[in-house]
Amino acid sequence: MNLRSVLVVCVGNICRSPVGERALAADLAARGAEIMVSSAGLGALVGHGADATASTVAARHGVSLDGHVARQFTRALGQAHELILVMEPGHRQEIARLAPDLSGRVMLFDHWCGGKGIADPYRRSAEFHEAVFGQIRDGASLWAEKLTYKAYG
Repeated sequence: MNLRSVLVVCVGNICRSPVGERALAADLAARGAEIMVSSAGLGALVGHGADATASTVAARHGVSLDGHVARQFTRALGQAHELILVMEPGHRQEIARLAPDLSGRVMLFDHWCGGKGIADPYRRSAEFHEAVFGQIRDGASLWAEKLTYKAYG
């Protein structure tokens, strides 16, 4: 697979997708992959930084959300990426509604670890953010493995 870019999408683009973006980018870089990873929200809090609790939890695990600025998902933004990873099945449906031509590029972030979706931790407890971080970290790790797999033979 010769993938060049991945877009991670949630709703506000201040909790899950920034964590997913940074975790996936780090995992891909650790595997030597040169794949650009970015994020956006379906109802983005445009211009806002990452959520404080999400930032604190991510930093505790070595993932920095510093410098993140939320941006809105658009059809043009989706078209600029070869793979779009969403946090919930409803996000996939919303992208299909907004941009039917992108449907074939959209998959769940937790596809390789159950594919049930990752709940929104916005305004929830630090413990909930910790659980969500773990799900995102697992998803990122498995996507990095799949996207960098090289068949030999």
